Amino acid sequence: MAETAQYLTLGIDQELFGIDIRNVREILDMRPISKLPHAPAFLLGMIDVRGAGYPIVDLRTKLGLPRAEPTEATRIIILDVPVKGRTLGVGFVADRVFEVTSLDADQTEAPPDVGGRWQSNYIAGIGRKGEAFIVVFDLERLMEADDLAVADLAIDRAA
Repeated sequence: MAETAQYLTLGIDQELFGIDIRNVREILDMRPISKLPHAPAFLLGMIDVRGAGYPIVDLRTKLGLPRAEPTEATRIIILDVPVKGRTLGVGFVADRVFEVTSLDADQTEAPPDVGGRWQSNYIAGIGRKGEAFIVVFDLERLMEADDLAVADLAIDRAA
């Protein structure tokens, strides 16, 4: 019998992504975000949730997509993200949130091999729902993705 995991499915642009439901703390309507000076482009700022501050990450920017104005469907997903051996509370802005869905582990594929380098290490797997693909995030690697891009650039320059 295949192991089944549950994922919160969300939309960024026209694509479908999944976050392991065990990492999801809550889902909020979009709200004003306090900006932080000199923050990286993907870090929109901070919000307060019941007396606790949470940094807010723009998933569009993190994934290399252009920013978009929030709509009525835009949501902030508050997550417990494992980073370097500890758990951080972080909010991700998504264009829309759909549902919790199950994916069988034996039906989840690795990112495709396209014969060249591309930054796909933040993808834990690619599942299917009907004919749609669900790109499942490895949250720790996604949060470290900018560091990896800088490391790749340094390696390219050294070569």
